[in-house]
Amino acid sequence: MISRARNKLRIAVKSAIPLLAAGLVLAGCAGENEPTKEASTVSSQEQAGSAKPEEKEGDQGVQGKDNNLKRIGGKEVADSLLAGEYERLYAQFSGDLKKAVTLDQFRSMGKPFTANIQSFELTSDMRLNGNEYFVWANPDGTKGLSAALDETATIAGIQILEHAAFPATDTAYSKTNYRPPFEGDWLVFWGGHNTFLNYHYEYGPVRYAYDLVVERDGFSYQGDPTKNESYFAYGQNVLAPADGVVVAVIDGIADNVPVGTMNEDQPAGNMVIIRHESGEFSTIAHFKNGSIVVQEGDRVQAGQFIGQCGNSGNSSEPHIHFQVSPPSKVEEITTTIPVSFESGVKPVRGDTLEGAKTTP
Repeated sequence: MISRARNKLRIAVKSAIPLLAAGLVLAGCAGENEPTKEASTVSSQEQAGSAKPEEKEGDQGVQGKDNNLKRIGGKEVADSLLAGEYERLYAQFSGDLKKAVTLDQFRSMGKPFTANIQSFELTSDMRLNGNEYFVWANPDGTKGLSAALDETATIAGIQILEHAAFPATDTAYSKTNYRPPFEGDWLVFWGGHNTFLNYHYEYGPVRYAYDLVVERDGFSYQGDPTKNESYFAYGQNVLAPADGVVVAVIDGIADNVPVGTMNEDQPAGNMVIIRHESGEFSTIAHFKNGSIVVQEGDRVQAGQFIGQCGNSGNSSEPHIHFQVSPPSKVEEITTTIPVSFESGVKPVRGDTLEGAKTTP
């Protein structure tokens, strides 16, 4: 059973791509990234490069004008792109981003993408570890824009993409109403029904999964960012999200040290799968090594302590990966469904999800 569950999770959690910290992804280019990384929040701790690249054809004069152009605020990026203000935007690119794309390339890819778009709607605004992340969508949700800016309004990452859509399953919410599998308030780092809100969305086995971290005053850690113990999520109680029976447990996988090192050979890390009364399954991954207190065959109740949050597997920092799958045989779990939460909320990237109240 554990062997089969391990193989299944290798497929499910491996299918993921990290947020680009310094790069440009445009429509039709996302598939060029190898989908082997679990959600990366560590990239948000990195400072934008300061080295100035050599001038390239079409960029003459841009560097010299940087100081003369008014800085664009994060929420203004979408309007500036629609207005064709490529030079102003490019002036705020980080050094690494300018090395990845020239002004002419940025303009030539952006113009056809925005040609038939009249407006963008801001769908997510999240501040974490020194960066602020924005996500916009056009009115019909078929195209999206995302940007990451540091505290100086330097653009460390920008992406524009045509969104894939899966309307048949987007509304197929779970029959079981689940509680968040934790205590207190956690930040939804990845979650929602498009790739920019939820990098899992492109991949069926994890499409409606959530990645959740603990955030305090705009940071997920305090102290040395290379140590697991510095992260607020590390060691936090993980709870059963609904009544059910434990059908698979994997434990004994070391937490990643230093933080940022990831175990791609055992992507789910330490994990628990629970079959619920509806026949649905919930999967929680990346437990702290040795912290899981339930075994296969144990019956659990909603809110019951089952282990602690860790940083095992293909994980960039301590966090909870939570997903729900429809009824099947446990060894044949290959898809996920949107999660119905008891509170009725439908959280997306940047939202705070409220769990059980912590005991004094």
